[in-house]
Amino acid sequence: MKKCKICSNPVIGRADKKFCSTRCKNYYHLNLRRVTNIEVQEINKILHRNRSILLEILGKNQTQKKVPRLVLDKMKFRYKYHTHTYINSVGKTYYYIYDMAWMSFSDNEILIVRKVKI
Repeated sequence: MKKCKICSNPVIGRADKKFCSTRCKNYYHLNLRRVTNIEVQEINKILHRNRSILLEILGKNQTQKKVPRLVLDKMKFRYKYHTHTYINSVGKTYYYIYDMAWMSFSDNEILIVRKVKI
């Protein structure tokens, strides 16, 4: 006989049922959401920080700028975090953070780009 994932009581009903009651099911999903929200909040903090760094370097009026990789490194930019990617016609990958993007231009230079609103 199957046991409840929360309280280990016997589970009666459908073969794929995992909880003995609505209370146990709600408890499980509430805690799952709580843990997931904490992880998502941490990632969002990093994404917002990365975007702020790009925005600070680029300024309000420029749409693109080349900077030494060292500048981003000193500001503790976290390269691994981005929202999506885009590969252009020559095979270069742009790493987007919402409306801002960066691309390795060379080993020592990064191209920062702001997506132009149409």
